[in-house]
Amino acid sequence: TGVIRTALHNMDREAREHYSVVIQAKDMAGQVGGLSGSTTVNITLTDVNDNPPRFPQKHYQLYVPESAQVGSAVGKIKANDADTGSNADMKYTIINGDGSGVFSISTDKETREGILSLKKPLNYEKKKSYTLNIEGANTHLDFRFSHLGPFKDVTMLKIIVGDVDEPPLFTMPSYVMEVYENAKIGTAVGTVTAQDPDTANSLVRYFIVHNTEEDRYFTIDASTGTIKTAKILDREETPWYNITVAASEIDNPGLVSHVPVGVRILDVNDNPPELAREYDVVVCENAKPGQVIQTITATDKDYSANGARFHFSLDEGLSLNPNFTLRDNEDNTASILTRRRRYSRTTQDIYYLPVLISDGGVPPLSSSSTLTIRVCACERDGRVRTCHAEAFLSSAGLSTGALIAILLCVVILLAIVVLFITLRRSKKEPLIISEEDVRENVVTYDDEGGGEEDTEAFDITALRNPSAAEELKYRRDVRPEVKPVPRHHPSSSLDSIDVQEFIKQRLAEADLDPSVPPYDSLQTYAYEGHRSEAGSISSLDSATTHSDQDYNYLGDWGPEFKKLAELYGEIESERTT
Repeated sequence: TGVIRTALHNMDREAREHYSVVIQAKDMAGQVGGLSGSTTVNITLTDVNDNPPRFPQKHYQLYVPESAQVGSAVGKIKANDADTGSNADMKYTIINGDGSGVFSISTDKETREGILSLKKPLNYEKKKSYTLNIEGANTHLDFRFSHLGPFKDVTMLKIIVGDVDEPPLFTMPSYVMEVYENAKIGTAVGTVTAQDPDTANSLVRYFIVHNTEEDRYFTIDASTGTIKTAKILDREETPWYNITVAASEIDNPGLVSHVPVGVRILDVNDNPPELAREYDVVVCENAKPGQVIQTITATDKDYSANGARFHFSLDEGLSLNPNFTLRDNEDNTASILTRRRRYSRTTQDIYYLPVLISDGGVPPLSSSSTLTIRVCACERDGRVRTCHAEAFLSSAGLSTGALIAILLCVVILLAIVVLFITLRRSKKEPLIISEEDVRENVVTYDDEGGGEEDTEAFDITALRNPSAAEELKYRRDVRPEVKPVPRHHPSSSLDSIDVQEFIKQRLAEADLDPSVPPYDSLQTYAYEGHRSEAGSISSLDSATTHSDQDYNYLGDWGPEFKKLAELYGEIESERTT
């Protein structure tokens, strides 16, 4: 075998880490004619902790502004170590110096740097510089090389505090003030004070930070910082107010500091006592004198020091009550007692008892409340059986079951009436067809004539002379699919044409017309029939013709035609004149 050994003493990895060695092997013990082979062996020196850490400088200087936040990193420092791996692990500590209580140092394991952090706030006006002695030491030592010296190093760090224009500083971190309720507007509550910590000592302006317009209960003097009331305060409504006061430099309004201020509202005896609740007091008809029927208590909105002791009594301004009395138990309660035997609901079913309650505040306040006492029928053990409601029903002669039955019948009758009216309304049909109602070919027109005096509205000549009308009229309600063949009729004189024959002829043409739809069509002809022997009294054609008929015979028809005879008599006289 071939054994490789070191040929040099104290080989240093930091000087040279890698070596390459060529090994040759020969057979026949190296004699002539033997064969040989060679190979290369790469050798790497492993590291040992034989190099102590060293700071590049013995003195360092660091600038930190006084506005630096507590807990923030303000600087870094590093000691060099030639070793690698765990042999180069480092730990930094502050061994002495006047800034050991203000600064702290920790080690970054990745970069092996010392991180300097701020433990307390800086103040340039109080201390302008700090000196720290920082030590860097290896954490993994190899005692075989301890003779090479201590494996640590020390350096000195001087920290310069930078002056920064700071916001005003309040004399206290928070304030608590007190003011009595109902105090006049403008009453002083307290004063806050703030100063400029810088050497310039600029003037300070104060103001209150309002969240909304409704919370403006206090004002502050911008110069002195005195807080005053802006509204009348009520302790029972709001016993405590929390406000925020801000202070800023007049020369630099952007620098603002805040402080919380709590205002406690002190109590004033301004609320009279009152009954704790509405009491339903009941007295039995068989009650005995001196029997306690109710125990009452009172309450006061004011603080207990201004009214915890209550005194109960009856109103002295009234005459002595012969029915009930009151006893003060001297423990903020009172008892209502009966003064006579037996009470009757039929005689009086409700009694009223005024009670006067006063407190022990300064000044004392009192109020009057009225108790309503009902007379009820009770069992022998004192349980209430019924009150005046039963007496009312008994006097009416009806029981509860009878009243329920009557009410049920009334409800059923009302339901039947409503159902009947609903059915009748649903069966009603409209008597008049609306203008929008179109049934087959019947079209409704709401046009009224002018009566007998209107002689120009209709020309009756077309009815008297059918040949004067149009020979062919197309239907306006439907569009014909087949164009009708025009029909020609021989013209005849007015006297040779009978209107009845004309209408029959038109009816036959309508029945045989191929353009007529399969449903009915209404065609109206105004035919009055044959002329009567007495003649027509119509005035429709009076506008075009003049008749010489004598109407004197109308006077012989009797009193029924008297007005008609007078009318035509006047017309005849006018025509004669």
